[in-house]
Amino acid sequence: MPITENLSYPTIAGATMCIQDAEKDMDNSSTNSWPLHCHLLLTTHMDKKGSFLRPSSTDDTTNITVRSSYPLESISEDAVIADMKQNQMSLAPALRSGVWSDIGERPYMEDTHICIGDLANKFNYNALSGDAVSFYGVFDGHGGKSAAQFVRDNLPRVIVEDVNFPLELEKVVKRSFLETDAAFLKSSSEEPSLSSGTTALTAIIFGRSLLVANVGDCRAVLSRHGRAIEMSKDHRPNCANERTRVESLGGFIDDGYLNGQLGVTRAIGDWHLEGMKEMSERGGPLSAEPELKLMTLTKEDEFLLIASDGIWDVFSSQNAVDFARRRLQEHNDEKLCCKEIVQEAMKRASTDNLTVVMVCFNSDPPPPVLVERTRVRRSISAEGLQNLKCLLKE
Repeated sequence: MPITENLSYPTIAGATMCIQDAEKDMDNSSTNSWPLHCHLLLTTHMDKKGSFLRPSSTDDTTNITVRSSYPLESISEDAVIADMKQNQMSLAPALRSGVWSDIGERPYMEDTHICIGDLANKFNYNALSGDAVSFYGVFDGHGGKSAAQFVRDNLPRVIVEDVNFPLELEKVVKRSFLETDAAFLKSSSEEPSLSSGTTALTAIIFGRSLLVANVGDCRAVLSRHGRAIEMSKDHRPNCANERTRVESLGGFIDDGYLNGQLGVTRAIGDWHLEGMKEMSERGGPLSAEPELKLMTLTKEDEFLLIASDGIWDVFSSQNAVDFARRRLQEHNDEKLCCKEIVQEAMKRASTDNLTVVMVCFNSDPPPPVLVERTRVRRSISAEGLQNLKCLLKE
């Protein structure tokens, strides 16, 4: 079977996102990588020694450093320090989540997902003292399901075991993606049958902070009072920024595919594909380094949709938000809503595996959105005007 048979293909929806990939969504000048929580943790959750740091792991994979062979976008917000503790506790979202997957028209299911309500508690890490870090992810495999399942099973643990967790989550998440990629190289080298690749999109919610990390063409979309806010950008060969990065590292785009083989320009795994990755400071054209976006949740934020590209092949971001809001207003069941999105994608003739994770930020359904009606100046054609005159004369 050709390598490209089960891969992600460029779509009109993906191309729309690429037109905007030069725009900056937020101020990138902040030096505080986790603005809403570092101060709170330091003042309320230090141990008796006044430190959160733990001894570094002796695992070989933890020695990898974050490469930056080409400037990659990391978006952050400025922190609002005044009355931070009070505001955080009063606006902390009440999370609930649902998920639905379907094999779709494909012969094999290569999508997988994860939903963890309390990441630290899951791995017996107690430094947060009740401040839960929630973790959600969708992983879309290609060339097999091994890479997707490996990332699902290992990435959360690598994040928690990082020495800087939870204070510097942007740094931790970026480093953890690369460490997981290196660990999969070791695993697939020992067992060649595991050779494959996967896209990976994760969302971490800590108090009012939402951090999304993306590698590949899954997409995360936030609904803010009915308006779709894209929390990730599709990493596809037709994106101008990705093409520039790829070509600067010796790769090329052929007929919409990276080196003529892959429909994405970033992925974990795929070490078996020649010319894609290098274990060096420079790296190869296929990158496992995620792009990050950090957002402060507000009272207007309703839910987050994370989905594999099979959904976005037939839904625009705004269309998905509109569809989900209507369903939640009808029954307010997040899991049923995910199922209905998947079923609708199949009706719209999506041919890929389909996975949707929905994270709602409150227990109530989204409120109706009042749409202001604009005054439209109407006109009549000359022929229509003549016919009207004739009718009036009769």
